[in-house]
Amino acid sequence: MEQSSTSALLQGTVLDLASDVVSALRSGDHVRAGSTLTGGGAGEGVARAAVRVLGADTLLPSVLLGVPPGPGQLAVFKDAVAAHPPRDDAAPAVVWSHWAMTRALRRTGPSPDGPPSDGTGAEPDARWLDGAGWQFLTHQLAVLAPLALPGEECAVTRVARGRPVDVARGFVRAVRRRDWQQAAGAGRWLTLLDGVPDTLGLEAGLDFVRLMGGSDPRVALQLEAARLMPAAVLL
Repeated sequence: MEQSSTSALLQGTVLDLASDVVSALRSGDHVRAGSTLTGGGAGEGVARAAVRVLGADTLLPSVLLGVPPGPGQLAVFKDAVAAHPPRDDAAPAVVWSHWAMTRALRRTGPSPDGPPSDGTGAEPDARWLDGAGWQFLTHQLAVLAPLALPGEECAVTRVARGRPVDVARGFVRAVRRRDWQQAAGAGRWLTLLDGVPDTLGLEAGLDFVRLMGGSDPRVALQLEAARLMPAAVLL
């Protein structure tokens, strides 16, 4: 019963945190971006876990809008990075998610109490995506949507850039399956890729995802990112 209660609290905190980020992306207000983390509603451990779930997108307003994160928000983010490094046997997506978080943290400026310089800045291996089927590729890219940023370069981005038609196929499949989170994540990637088929109708497709799944703040976050990224310049 206690485990079920903790799981429900974590899920609710993730949704609240995603809502904060969406609100900040729409308004440019960094206070909104971190209100869940600094409002004292969730316990410290739950707040850190929620940041791990949302990943680097927790600081997305800072990345896309240049809005500095609040001190309390940044402190929880740093704690989440430092407290939960990936294990040696962690799945590749987990390792890449952690790498994306350390990269987002470095963008906020050097800090003496930031993550240790233990090689976490080195780019992880992306060979697990070599030759991946388009369904699996789309799923993994949706999980790693925080890596989809304008002007960014990493191995996962290079894989996506080389397979725009496969990502487009995955987007259509996700829409048909009503998997709005995967569709929104794939759509975010597609806004960055050249060679996306015109027949896809990406803009209309994203509008449809917004209509059907936009009440989920995790979906809305990806859609707001997709909306802002074409005009964004990373600092």
